[in-house]
Amino acid sequence: MDLRVSIVQTELHWQDPAANRSMFSEKLAAAAPQTDLIVLPEMFTTGFSMNATEVAEQAETDTLHWMQQEAQRHAAVLTGSVMVRVGTQYFNRLYWVRPDGSYASYDKKHLFRMAKEHHAYTAGKERLVVELNGWKVCPLVCYDLRFPVWSRNTDNAYDLLLYVANWPKVRRQPWSTLLQARAIENLAYVVGVNRVGTDGNGYPYSGDSAIIHPKGYPLLETAEVEGIHTLTLSKKELEDFKEAFPAHLDADRFSLE
Repeated sequence: MDLRVSIVQTELHWQDPAANRSMFSEKLAAAAPQTDLIVLPEMFTTGFSMNATEVAEQAETDTLHWMQQEAQRHAAVLTGSVMVRVGTQYFNRLYWVRPDGSYASYDKKHLFRMAKEHHAYTAGKERLVVELNGWKVCPLVCYDLRFPVWSRNTDNAYDLLLYVANWPKVRRQPWSTLLQARAIENLAYVVGVNRVGTDGNGYPYSGDSAIIHPKGYPLLETAEVEGIHTLTLSKKELEDFKEAFPAHLDADRFSLE
């Protein structure tokens, strides 16, 4: 079965969850994408803020409820990450929310120490692989992109690897290059969704959201503008490629400590 994926590239209101939820509702209603999966950026309710103690919401409250409503409204899975509080800890948590209201979550494993994210948040420990319409999907967050072992498609664990991000313009070349590398080495489709605009710390973002074919070439690339783009991915094309070029059969075995 094919999979329709919609990526949402936009500016974000700095540290204002209610304004961002309203903005995304308006954009999705106007675009009304006919899709299976809607992907929002990293920390889509706040921007990439380290002010977790003041801005983070309690886990499984307002934003999760909003995601459940939007997933049901658009009859599609909705995913993206938000800052949440669990007891005395804070997480950069990705939610994977289904139209029936059920959900899964992934806490960002690799915290961006150059912004002192590792001081503000607790790192996750478990990778997430979910199923959607016969596809296996592994959703990760931003800085995870730089760590190929964590992203490795061991034993064909997934068909689609996706990254939600707030990846600054100054490092746009590594973003584009690594998205293509992750597709090539893992024989999988890769989706990367980034933001545009300038955040409250003055960092500009160039977007460069993209969908990459398993052979490494872009199926979709975005300009440095806001927009919602939908693309249909072919499961048969992926399976045919892996049958003709089964490099995964020669992959090295390893375990994570």
